[in-house]
Amino acid sequence: MTKPITIQDVKVITTQPAGSRLVIVKVITSEPGLYGLGCATFTQRWNAVVAALEKHLIPFALGRDVARIEEFWQMAMVHSYWRNGPVLNNAISGIDQALWDIKGKLANMPVYDLLGGKSREAAAVYTHADGRSPEEVTDNVKRFMEEGYRFIRIQMGGYGGRAQTMVKPEGAPDGAYYDPREYCRRMLKMMEHVRGEVGEEIELLHDIHERLQPIDAVRFAKDVEPINLFFLEDALAPEDIAWFRDMRAQCATRLAMGELFNSPHEWKLLIEEHLTDFLRMHVSQMGGITPARATALWANVYGVKTAWHGPGDTSPVGHAANLHLDLWAPNFGIQEWCRFPEHVYEMFPGLPEVRNGYLYPNDKPGLGIDIDEDLAAKYPCEDTIERWTQTRWPDGSPARP
Repeated sequence: MTKPITIQDVKVITTQPAGSRLVIVKVITSEPGLYGLGCATFTQRWNAVVAALEKHLIPFALGRDVARIEEFWQMAMVHSYWRNGPVLNNAISGIDQALWDIKGKLANMPVYDLLGGKSREAAAVYTHADGRSPEEVTDNVKRFMEEGYRFIRIQMGGYGGRAQTMVKPEGAPDGAYYDPREYCRRMLKMMEHVRGEVGEEIELLHDIHERLQPIDAVRFAKDVEPINLFFLEDALAPEDIAWFRDMRAQCATRLAMGELFNSPHEWKLLIEEHLTDFLRMHVSQMGGITPARATALWANVYGVKTAWHGPGDTSPVGHAANLHLDLWAPNFGIQEWCRFPEHVYEMFPGLPEVRNGYLYPNDKPGLGIDIDEDLAAKYPCEDTIERWTQTRWPDGSPARP
């Protein structure tokens, strides 16, 4: 009987090359020179993920057979008894993705082939166009169109916008203020302007970022219906997902939801009742490739498509994992893309590239991506107190970010 290849060591690599703090897991095996990479990035609580890995998950993983990915994931998920939280899910994901990378290298196959093979040659992506005015947003949309993008998310003034008129109480605390009612009025006018300028051929998207009260979100989804968005993202918070029933009954606006989800209980209702059109989960936050593959297959039965979370706080390794899922999944919809700067490509050799609006793999075994650890070390993570998540309504009340 052939002696199994086991997990000999696990390194946790942290780096901040482009704004977001990234956590990369490197699983080193008993086979000389064989290792795998995975994404464990929870950028707002990166130290907690590092601690979870170093104090809990790595001791649990050492000595285990690298071939038994499913068994490792199932046992790691219940090993702490309490489960389905963003810190532990990301820690599990780092090792899970690295094991898929290793399995692909051992088989001399890309991960998408291990999953079942390609359903497409490349993944269509969308990028983000922001601006301070409808005209500036339109100009940025047209610039991306010239680069070959056909799916473009449009925002104005960031998430929730920046209110033009706001009267705060005396002594109001500092924070990222926004006015949800003004946001609805201004964003609707912005989207109408952009659609009028770029026509019907370009697919437009918009992200509410869960910042509205449920009844206002329902109204907003109705108001934007004539604009024919490719999808309206995160119209509701996870706590309010039952309101999707009301939204579905009121309009035919295409919906996407999921980047804050941790547990199958959060996406189960949306899939089984056809209450969303696209699943937006952050693959490392849901636990890695293993649960993402299972969820995609389940969603396919109900006609729900994938649109995995892919901003700058998904690491390049995480983007590579997203792409392998995208190329395989029969129900792939669209992939978010954050446009990394050039030095990140140098730091992560094999990082997928976009050409004419499509994200292409490099067809190397495993996830097809590596990391220059010396270069990563030149960009250490910095601890900061996030301001954008300290959101407030006009009277100073704390609000969802």
